[in-house]
Amino acid sequence: MEYVKSPMNYIGNKYRIIQQMHSLFPQDIETMVDIFAGGCDVVINTSAKKKYANDINYHVIQIFQEFQKHSREEILGYIDATIDKWQLSKTNKAGYDCFRAYYNLHPAPLDLYVLMCYSFNYQFRFNTRHEYNNPFGKNRSSFNETMRMNLLKILDKLEDIKFSTKDFTEFDYSILKNGDFVYADPPYLMSCGSYNDGKRGFKGWREQDDIQLFSILDSLNAKGIKFALSNVAEHKGLKNEHLLDWKAARNYNMHTLSFNYNNCNYHSNNKNNRTIEVLITNY
Repeated sequence: MEYVKSPMNYIGNKYRIIQQMHSLFPQDIETMVDIFAGGCDVVINTSAKKKYANDINYHVIQIFQEFQKHSREEILGYIDATIDKWQLSKTNKAGYDCFRAYYNLHPAPLDLYVLMCYSFNYQFRFNTRHEYNNPFGKNRSSFNETMRMNLLKILDKLEDIKFSTKDFTEFDYSILKNGDFVYADPPYLMSCGSYNDGKRGFKGWREQDDIQLFSILDSLNAKGIKFALSNVAEHKGLKNEHLLDWKAARNYNMHTLSFNYNNCNYHSNNKNNRTIEVLITNY
């Protein structure tokens, strides 16, 4: 299977471990829900007859919804025209700053995508007023040929996905039946702060959110619905006790994944810095 990368460099994305994860996912999925979809690397690359991608960060989801509405020619034409209009490049900070100011006054999903392409580390960052505040990605960020190709590969894979922007506690899980599948990649309570902020839509992530999520997964399990939960079992020498206690009490399975995040010391030789990424499944 050829895996395609999301056109967004979303923090915590699972593109580099999607093959490992797929070896642990169920086969022949009828309906899949990616409840913290983020940049949608997982749901895009997973085969299912019906697919739902949900994330409370509506800015990101609206970009995918906008991609669904237009042809590839219209999308690329708009992106190229916008780059030309604002003279965006790896070196034109003034053009980027002007475009960012314009976007914050007149927010539009495709403009946000173009803005992200020229921002520092290609990240989505907003202040408490929901204004985009990521700085310019000088000499690094641009809508380059790799991003163009990734976008083209993705567009055809979006047609069969239903997007939503609900909090994970408000999603309608009643659409699922025995044998369906839910993938959950929540913010990791123990790890990087910027990851927590971005995934929760400016609300942060607390232990109570973990507990609510565990309760939802337990209720899905009781109905015969399969789930896989991404999280960390250990971070910087500290064990994720409440995650491990929940897993053990329900007799769920835990699989260790091999992966290094750019901004976290995963699998460092210094065990005080080590972080162990896991996938917990009820099957």
